[in-house]
Amino acid sequence: MKHLVWDWNGTLLDDLKLVVDATNVCLATVGGPVITAEEHRRDFRRPILDYYAYVLQRPVDQVEFQLLDDAFHGAYRLGLPQVQLVPDALDAMTGWPGTQSLLSMFFHDELLVEVERHGLAARLVRVDGLPGTVGGHLKATYLERHLAALELDPAEVVLIGDSVDDGDAARSVGASCVLYAGGFTDVRLLEATGLPVAHSLVEAVGLAL
Repeated sequence: MKHLVWDWNGTLLDDLKLVVDATNVCLATVGGPVITAEEHRRDFRRPILDYYAYVLQRPVDQVEFQLLDDAFHGAYRLGLPQVQLVPDALDAMTGWPGTQSLLSMFFHDELLVEVERHGLAARLVRVDGLPGTVGGHLKATYLERHLAALELDPAEVVLIGDSVDDGDAARSVGASCVLYAGGFTDVRLLEATGLPVAHSLVEAVGLAL
């Protein structure tokens, strides 16, 4: 493999606790239940509107989703300055001999700030986050655009991420994928994809190689 695309939230960034806390803040605005990290890892899905509908056990329209999304990101931003990288993230990145980039479903401008805060900009040939102001989309289209901008053959690319959606995105463009079990998704769901599953980022890079 020539190139490695990293996922951000739940992969390089160790933000599961913050995501669960922020999710509970937003669910509370509509009288929803309190969820645990284990429940989040078991139930989370994209589009995120579908996740909220599942947790609330009722339909969620786009207007309500916007309100939930705003509440989530408001709480998330408050805690973000205290969040650090996964402990072996830098070792894993150092262990990859080819080029590396970052593709996140976090908002682009804020992502750039975080990449700089953690000192990763020099390691990455491209950083792409989500355009616009509403999140929750599937990753496939964004991965296709990311690789096109890099002028890369997907057959020479491996994605490391922590969700079933990462695996689906990689498969949709013809790239390889290694899934990381330390993030947002229960390991049994990752294993059910049939893709390689790693329990550390260093192991994930080893599998990618």
